[in-house]
Parts: sequence; C-alpha cells; structure tokens
Amino acid sequence: MRTRHIRLLAATGTAVAALALTACANGTGTKDEGASRPATTTASSEQAPTKRPQAGTGGRTANGTPVALTDAPGARPSASPAARGTQGGTRTGTSGSSVVLCNGANTTVTAQPVARPLNHMLITVKNTGGKTCELPYYPVLRFDQMQWVPQADRDTQPQAVVSLAPGESGYAGVLLSAADGSGTGGMTARKLTVGFQGLTPNSSGGPTATPSLPAKGMYYDSSLKVTYWQQRMDDALTW
Repeated sequence: MRTRHIRLLAATGTAVAALALTACANGTGTKDEGASRPATTTASSEQAPTKRPQAGTGGRTANGTPVALTDAPGARPSASPAARGTQGGTRTGTSGSSVVLCNGANTTVTAQPVARPLNHMLITVKNTGGKTCELPYYPVLRFDQMQWVPQADRDTQPQAVVSLAPGESGYAGVLLSAADGSGTGGMTARKLTVGFQGLTPNSSGGPTATPSLPAKGMYYDSSLKVTYWQQRMDDALTW
C-alpha cells in the first residue's frame, strides 16, 4: 500500500514538472486572462474637414498646399504709395496717361503783388504743354543773388499733389515782409527766379522760370515765406 502511494506521488510530481517546463518553454507562464475582449473597431473612413486659414492670415492647408494671403472682411487693402516717376521725368498716371513734372519748360509763370493780404505776392503757373503736369511741394524762390531759400508754411500743405491739365493753372502765395515791421534785412529785388522741386524734397524738377517783377522792384525782408502749391487761387492767398 505504501509502495502504491509513493508511485502516485511520483507520477503527480512528474506531471507538474512537465507543465512547468512547457510554460517556461513558450515564455508566457500561466495566468488568468479573464473575460475575452471585443475586437477593436476599424477607424472611420470619414475624415474631419481640413481647417481653412482665417482671412488675413495666409498659410498652408493640411496637405501642404499654399494659401494666398487675403484681407480680412471689411479691412482696407494695403496699398503702397503710387510711384511718381524719376526726377524731372515722366510716370504713368492712374488713367494710363503720361504725367510729367511742371517746370519752366512746359509752363508760363507770373509773379504779381496783391492788395490783400497785405505785403503778399501771388505766383501763377499755367500748363502750356500737351500733357498733364504736377507741382510737388512748394516753389523755390530766389530774389536777385540771395543765398538762402524761403521756407514753406506747413499749414498750407495740400492733401494731394497739385495736378494741372493742359491750360490749367496752379498757385502759390508769398509773404514778402512782416506787416508789423518785425522783419529784418529788408531790400528791394529786381529779379526773381522760381525753381521747381522734383519727386523728393529739395531735388530739381527741371528748368527754372524767371517771371518779370514790377518796374519798381519787390521789397522783402527776413519774414519771406511761401505756401505749398495750391490748386485754387483762394487757397494760396488765405494764410
């Protein structure tokens, strides 16, 4: 009886050892896997729509396609200043026509004193050419051989460059002397040279003009000042 019990124990131990060797061989061991899990579902074939860049931002879409910059709704498009051409040359206007600078070669210039305002002179430039011309900034005046240039009153600067069609005139006012006598270095001039500026301040816009002065000459002092070119005569004399 004892011998039979020993044999049963040996057989049981052999079976347990075999199971252990089998588990070690496949590297898994034995464990409780629990309840079976449902199979994973496949991803939906419907993709979310590609997000478009907002207006005014630009960029690229999800697939790398460039998206052009656009202005935001209601915003004004940015615009660079219109090119004014080269110094003393021509440029193309908004209507496609050729526009040139006004100067002594394509205009007639007159200079005459006025009764009101007191001690003022009016310079008139008439376009005698066949193309529209422009008057940038203000006239550069020189009485006789004076060595300084009268400055312009910035309060008279117009919002746009004065443009003269053939036959039209532009104007500038000149304060010759102080009405209260506060000016210094007063003298009487016999000659006046009117210079025209180019597309940048203090650059040359072309030939000068030498309008005639009254026979008695023109008195001026250190108060000498000019206006910017004006489209209307009244604007040149109301300062």
